[in-house]
Amino acid sequence: MISIKTNLLEQFKTNTAYVLSFFNSVPVEKLHTAYAQGKWTIKEVFQHLIDTERVFQFRCFCIARGDKTSLPAFNENDYAPASKANSKDIESLIEEFVTVRESFMVLLNSLTNEDLQLVGNVNNKNQSASATAFFVLEHYLWHINIIKERYL
Repeated sequence: MISIKTNLLEQFKTNTAYVLSFFNSVPVEKLHTAYAQGKWTIKEVFQHLIDTERVFQFRCFCIARGDKTSLPAFNENDYAPASKANSKDIESLIEEFVTVRESFMVLLNSLTNEDLQLVGNVNNKNQSASATAFFVLEHYLWHINIIKERYL
């Protein structure tokens, strides 16, 4: 039986390769594209994914350390314009993604299966440390599918 930690680390490696391959393949002329007025550009979506990963890594860390503090929600619609993603080049977004992802993987590697099973409170809902990590993986896949369907 594969452990939660081993499963997470394997999936993070696979997901990292997929995300890098996908964003490296997006034509440069499409990076500032939004599929409708008021929607995010592809760069803003990518930055949103990176920002969300940062938030969920912090949540995973807190929960795995046994922190009983109720962790707050965050409003991605406030973060998006503040990120100034459209002024960044794709190379800097990719570098930021790789750095954040490596940091999350180092955290996961430092945790035990027992740590990953701990449950904390996020936005007044119970959530395990491992659930925060698994969410990050699915979040990337969900947004990449939307980009494929609506942007490209």
